This record gives sequence, structure tokens and C-alpha cells, in this order.
Amino acid sequence: MFPVEELARDERFVRMKIEDAILDPRNTTMKKERRSNLTPDIAEAPDAARALMHGIFVGEIQALEVAGRTCWDFPTGPGRDEAPFALKLDMARQSWDEARHVEIAIKLSEHMGTAIGEFAEQTMLYEAGCNADPVLRLTGVNRALEGLAIDVFNTMRDFGDTTQDPVLFFCEDWMLADEVTHVKMGSDWLRRITADDPERRKGALEFQRAVDKLFSFGGFRGEEDENPVHLARNFRRLAGFSDEEITGLVEISAEAYAEAQASRDAAIAASA
Repeated sequence: MFPVEELARDERFVRMKIEDAILDPRNTTMKKERRSNLTPDIAEAPDAARALMHGIFVGEIQALEVAGRTCWDFPTGPGRDEAPFALKLDMARQSWDEARHVEIAIKLSEHMGTAIGEFAEQTMLYEAGCNADPVLRLTGVNRALEGLAIDVFNTMRDFGDTTQDPVLFFCEDWMLADEVTHVKMGSDWLRRITADDPERRKGALEFQRAVDKLFSFGGFRGEEDENPVHLARNFRRLAGFSDEEITGLVEISAEAYAEAQASRDAAIAASA
């Protein structure tokens, strides 16, 4: 698999570990008394929205890279370590979509008053999508990573509506439609490839649960008012998620937040 250290980036990009971002004491998601920083009536909302847009931008780059790698990394065929040609065609189409999303995110960042490199990049999205098993790659990328994109784009679309920003609303609504398609492709391919192998499907869904827990970012995503990003239940249903899976994501988010809080408290105690 292509190592994350060799991904093409120029001098504008600065990387940081996801643990440092989550446990940063300035992170409002981790405060004991927390409130969503994407509520327009609080002072942090503009910066929080710009930071999330930058996160969308680098996330789209990494989604493009992983989808493209899927076309390259696996031999074409029906075998366990191969990828069907039709699946590669879907991943090629997705790569084209992601490239367009990168262009849109750059223009939206400028529209919102920020620029590439103002915020750091973490590469966990790419790393989580680089599994050597094509089925796990599919669940990690198309159901977990792209599922996160559904939630984020829906949240940003609502933010654009609330702040009466028609440009932000239109762009996020357009990209959200693509992400629903990407997740639906992942849901359909998972069922097709594992139709005669229930154990493999079970293992893939367990892997997806582990990745989804990482992508909850210590409680960043959930269904409470204080969660900056909310689960987009209706769009996830359109993308092939069952109600049981969506409920499981709510539980995963709560677990991730509790664990991150424990890590934060331990770090504070150690520094004291």
C-alpha cells in the first residue's frame, strides 16, 4: 500500500496527529460544559465553520487518493484479493467526483475567508482507507469515510441555510448528493461481494464499526445539541444504512466521547 508519508503535498500543508487535535484544550468538543460551535449566535462559529471547511478540503483530497488507489492496488477479478472491473469503474467515477469536490472546497474556503494551510491536516482518513483487503477497503472508505462526509456536508448545508448563505448551501447540497451515491455504491458492493460469505461480511462490518469510532473524533459527531456534526439519518437510509446501523453509530459516538474525556482527564492529571 502507498505510504502516507509519500502523499503529494506542497509547502502550504502542515500535518498534525489526530490525538493532538482532539485533546487540544482549546477544542470546545472536549470541554465538560460544551455547546456546538456551529451555532451562528456564538462568537466561535465563523472560525469553527472555516476550520470544518478546511477539514472537508483535505478529507476530499484523501478520499480522492484512496478511491484512486483502489483502482490501482488490486488485480482485476472475482477473487478474494481482487476487485471486480465494475467496482473499479465505480471507484474511477468516485475519484472524478472527489476531484470536483476538492475544487469546490477550495472555492468555498475562499468564499468563507480562509485559505489552504490556515488549519492543519490529519491523515487518519487516508490511513483508515488503506486496507489490503478490498472488502475492508470498501467498508472503510465508502461506508465509513463517505458516511462521515454525508454527516458533515448535511451539517454544513444546514449551517449555510441558517446563516442565509446561498453559496454555501447550494455547494454543500450538491456534494451531499454525490456522497449519498458513494455510500450507496459501497453498501451495494459489500452485499454483492459477500453474498456467499457471511463471515467475511461480518468481519467487514466489524472493521467498519472500528473505523466509525475513529471518525467520531472523540464525540465530534453525534445526535446531541452539543455535537458539532449530527448524524444525517434520512440521507444514510438513502445510502443503504439500516436503522439498526444508525443507532449503533450513535452508541459509537458516545463511547468515543467518553474515552476521549478519560484521556483528556488523565493528561490534565499527569501535567498537574
